[in-house]
Amino acid sequence: MKKTISGVAAIAFLTAFSGVAVAQTAAPQRPARATMAQPVSQADFVARRVERLRAADANRDGTVTAEELRAAGQAKRAERRTAMFERLDANKDGSISRAEFDAPRAEGQRDGQRAGRGAHAGRGHRGGMHGGAQRMGRNGEGRTPIVITEAEQKASEAFARLDANRDGTLTLEERRAGMEARRAEMREKRQERRQAAPAASPSTPASE
Repeated sequence: MKKTISGVAAIAFLTAFSGVAVAQTAAPQRPARATMAQPVSQADFVARRVERLRAADANRDGTVTAEELRAAGQAKRAERRTAMFERLDANKDGSISRAEFDAPRAEGQRDGQRAGRGAHAGRGHRGGMHGGAQRMGRNGEGRTPIVITEAEQKASEAFARLDANRDGTLTLEERRAGMEARRAEMREKRQERRQAAPAASPSTPASE
């Protein structure tokens, strides 16, 4: 008997075992990675930094609340699960056979090393260009509401810092240099916090 997974149960199952689709999910990222070497204009840089915030602004009031960020995150996860299901459902019959389910795993085993590099590169790209909304916190709490115009201003200021030769575009080298500078700054701040932390008071010697 042909075993199939269908409907909502399939999407939930895929969520728990999403690793089997690595080979298929990594492939669409390659064209985006190829564009990373191209210079980025200030307008494009700023737009990419705030695009997720604009999409999350459900009532279009120019600010994004924690609730809107959570709702946007849930919608994005549901979209990814649906897309994963559609990719696995090769014959488009609304269910996933065992053969369909195992196909990307077999492909991933043949090409796992390349897929792993692709997934890592994709994460780096999102962190550099699209990570602004993610850095607001997983649930958007603590830094909300977020005013989109203020986020745009901060993105413009970030662009100015990264544009070392002031030519109005960012090269891949400038973006990498900016990421390294940011990492160094974070390491320095962590070191300062550790040094500023009060030393543990020595234990009082027991009286004889």
